Amino acid sequence: MVSPSESTADDPAEFRLRVVAESIRMFAENSYESTTVDQIAAAAGISRRTFFRQFGSKEDVIFADHEALFERVAQHLADVGGDPWAAPCSGAEIVFTHFLATRELAVRRFRVVQEVPALRDRELVTTYRYQRMFEENLRSRLPEESAAHLAGYAAAVTGAHNYLLRAMIRGEAFATLDRLRAELRRIRLALGAADVGVEQAITVVTYPANADPDQVARRVREQLRTDGRGRGQ
Repeated sequence: MVSPSESTADDPAEFRLRVVAESIRMFAENSYESTTVDQIAAAAGISRRTFFRQFGSKEDVIFADHEALFERVAQHLADVGGDPWAAPCSGAEIVFTHFLATRELAVRRFRVVQEVPALRDRELVTTYRYQRMFEENLRSRLPEESAAHLAGYAAAVTGAHNYLLRAMIRGEAFATLDRLRAELRRIRLALGAADVGVEQAITVVTYPANADPDQVARRVREQLRTDGRGRGQ
């Protein structure tokens, strides 16, 4: 017979997060190697059988909320429309927002993971899965685009996100959601993706074929002033 604390019918996500939090607390206090599955199950108020059915292993329980989050982002990418270049960015925001809301748990997990090489490797694999997911989504929506370009874009988005995520977990004041959005917008501009919502202006400059660099620069400045006055009217 399953006790009320073992029931997952009402809110499976909350149940899993509770067991994850209890596991990481025990790993942080007693070390990963010293903590047994039986101890985790007892502290979480579940049976050993339920633990293995829901999580599989000690290593799996540490990253269980990662798996749920990965599925959430995958569904977001499948459903979101509009600018294809924006999809990985909004997916990265979902991940950042999740860990910002559960920062205390993220801090404890970070400390545990840093002490166990196998867990560090698992975390790197998880990071790469997001990058591959972003890349594959871009390929499906932009089949004519260079594969190298899409791979570089996905890597840049993932890298910027991971840097700020780690900084946020360390408590750095600059690592905010607004900062993440700003950095992702810079990546979109730098790698040639359209910046939706921002008007794009084109300036055409003519100059003599024998003009020197200073003359060309002066002509560009004059034309920019002219175009600026025209757009301001």
